[in-house]
Amino acid sequence: MTTSTRAARAGLLDAHLALLAEALLPYRAAEPLLARWGTELAGILVGGGRLLVAGNGGSAAEAQHLTAELVGRLRDERRPLSAIALHAETSALTAIGNDYGYDEVFARQVRAHGRPGDVLLLMSTSGSSGNLLAAVAAAREVGLRCWAFTGPTPNPLADACHEALGVASPDSQVVQELHLVSTHVLCEYVDRALPTALTALAGQAAASAAASAARPVDAAADDPVEASPVADGGPVRAGVEVVVDPTADRRRGDPA
Repeated sequence: MTTSTRAARAGLLDAHLALLAEALLPYRAAEPLLARWGTELAGILVGGGRLLVAGNGGSAAEAQHLTAELVGRLRDERRPLSAIALHAETSALTAIGNDYGYDEVFARQVRAHGRPGDVLLLMSTSGSSGNLLAAVAAAREVGLRCWAFTGPTPNPLADACHEALGVASPDSQVVQELHLVSTHVLCEYVDRALPTALTALAGQAAASAAASAARPVDAAADDPVEASPVADGGPVRAGVEVVVDPTADRRRGDPA
């Protein structure tokens, strides 16, 4: 008897836990991806980059949960990190939806807030939401890196993004619950990678300062430009090419 069959014959809680247990085994394979994303994201955020996150419905709540952990803190005290949940700006969201259509509610914000090198993380159980697909298209135009938390793959959103973490469960509730686990693990890896990212950033700044200090100064560029010698009473040429003609006043008084 499969786990899904047993779940169908059990009570609601047991059925739900059975589906969750069934999804957990393949989900364990996501750890290397989350570890790498966390390390990459730490470097991007301490370097002045930004994480944009979006989703619909329950996934919107999960997106906001993720940004709260980064702007606030997950566990230990640290500097705030820039992360924006695009659905949370309700006035912009409703204005864009009213003026441009619901498919543009995230894409237009990506174009406004995203900068090359930033990350867009999209959350979807179905992987087929039109507004998320439009957001990926906008992000690629701007030069953002696109990641996704989705349900079973392949799906359109996973295919459109650079990388995706797919939860292998047909149940959207289980997918969202493991997206929450993914959020917490991702933030844990960000926090773990921050000291190394900060050290690397300080090293880059020191190397840049040393290179600037070692750069030779062109002394000739700071010297005043000397006027060239005057030959036979001709025009005098200064460094800025101002021409003084000694005969000009005499000619100005001459009759035409």
